[in-house]
Amino acid sequence: MKTALITGASAGLGAEFAKIFAKDGHSVVLVARRKDRLEELSKELKSLNSEIQVHVLPVDLSKPGAAKEVVAFTEKQNIAIDFLVNNAGFGSFGHFSQLEINKELEMIDLNVRVLVELTHYFMKPMLERKFGRILNVGSTAGFQPGPFMSTYYASKAFVNSFSEALSYELKDSGVTCTVLAPGPTQTEFMVVAKLQKSKLFNYVTPAGGHEVAKAGYEAMNSGQPLCVPGIRNKLLIQTLRVSPRTLVRNITASLNQM
Repeated sequence: MKTALITGASAGLGAEFAKIFAKDGHSVVLVARRKDRLEELSKELKSLNSEIQVHVLPVDLSKPGAAKEVVAFTEKQNIAIDFLVNNAGFGSFGHFSQLEINKELEMIDLNVRVLVELTHYFMKPMLERKFGRILNVGSTAGFQPGPFMSTYYASKAFVNSFSEALSYELKDSGVTCTVLAPGPTQTEFMVVAKLQKSKLFNYVTPAGGHEVAKAGYEAMNSGQPLCVPGIRNKLLIQTLRVSPRTLVRNITASLNQM
């Protein structure tokens, strides 16, 4: 039985990933801040599949040393990680000068630094075993500059680029890296980032979390470097690649305003 480690597992895409892995017969390590949510999810997963093991690790990954705490937990429990899902992350919304700088730095730590740390650690034993699947949750936001969500868009640009580069480095190793780059998705993330107030949702209906997670799961298992769920999002990415940057900035700024 293989094991998946999922960050940001207490809600949204993370919880959806956990359910998919459980239904497929994989044990899971659930990592997130809220212990009560993780324990509730653990019970649900065991009801879906009584044969799997569910490990719960409540930890705030945005804090210094958190990634090492995750690694130490898996070592102490003697858990080999076959699937790594770097899903934890958050966003902020507003004029950069008016946002709390400590929160912006926490965002970079969580969206970028922890993802890099966990990927680096768990990739090595995967390579030794000649099997592993890494799924990093990026975003269509990472293909464009994002006025009024500048730090978040930049963090996802890193995730998208980093993951695609790793997919090349890992060729023919038995280990793969996939970046899931969804568009707006109906999850708790939207509430935390206060995205419901932006003009974007006058024009776009958010995708369902289960559908997005399923697309990412299937892409990861097939070893795809990049997964952009939905025809509209695929067309958006192609349009962004050929559009003048000034136009892209202006349109994104307009949509991101309240």
